[in-house]
Amino acid sequence: MIHKPSFVLFSWLTIQSVAGVAQSTAPATSPYQLRTGREVTLLGVGIAAGTTSLILEQRVAPLTPDQVRALDRASVPAFDRGATRNYSLTLDRISDVTLAGNGAIGGALVLGTRPMRQNFKTIAVMYAETFILANGLQRCMKNLTQRTRPFVYNPEAPLDEKLVRDARQSFFSGHSTNAFATAVFTGEIFRHYFPQSRWKAAVWGGSFALAATTMILSYEGGRHFPSDILAGAVFGSVVGWGIPKLHEVRTGNRSAWVRQLDVQPWSTGQATGVFVRWTPVYP
Repeated sequence: MIHKPSFVLFSWLTIQSVAGVAQSTAPATSPYQLRTGREVTLLGVGIAAGTTSLILEQRVAPLTPDQVRALDRASVPAFDRGATRNYSLTLDRISDVTLAGNGAIGGALVLGTRPMRQNFKTIAVMYAETFILANGLQRCMKNLTQRTRPFVYNPEAPLDEKLVRDARQSFFSGHSTNAFATAVFTGEIFRHYFPQSRWKAAVWGGSFALAATTMILSYEGGRHFPSDILAGAVFGSVVGWGIPKLHEVRTGNRSAWVRQLDVQPWSTGQATGVFVRWTPVYP
């Protein structure tokens, strides 16, 4: 086992190695830009979703002891049934560590590379939007579906843990959502800041390895069914990819993402029609 100081030093040296190679391949300007109206909208939607989730959570009634005893794992779909035999507080806590580690990779890259550090505000706002939207929406879904967690079916798990609201918030996985949102977000922004870097595969691979580990630990700890985890991974990945995509600086060489449509009637006296012109407009 690597002792904590050694691990921190090793991680820092690795980030510095990535930074040193990446500096020469960074674009001259930031590949992302902020727009006040868009950012207010995205943050507003995320905050509204988070607020709604808190209201919905108050309406979730914890299971009673009789309801817990009446649960039958045979009623769980075969694809998910294996999770009902899992329970481990230790693995659940380790999943918190791997989730935090994923965020640490992104943070270290931002602070350890000059181009990303110089655009700290832009990246911080984008990640805040990613985090708030992903968590607000997944928390709403949890409180609407009220799916019982798999460990509640396991007679070896303590009864007191089964009699709280959280025991009915299985679908879909918040850990999986956050892990994959962060992994995809980190890979995407690194790819755009350093398009020629040979470290791209390492950044993607490291981020996804930690995200996958978090996902597996959530399953083995009895916190989530496979369907919870897969749904969280897909949703988190979409948000982690979509937020940077919305903020990309578009150029004429890359895509004509906004177009001007001009429609005018015409007539020659002998024939009548409509003239249509579609002109690319580049921001």
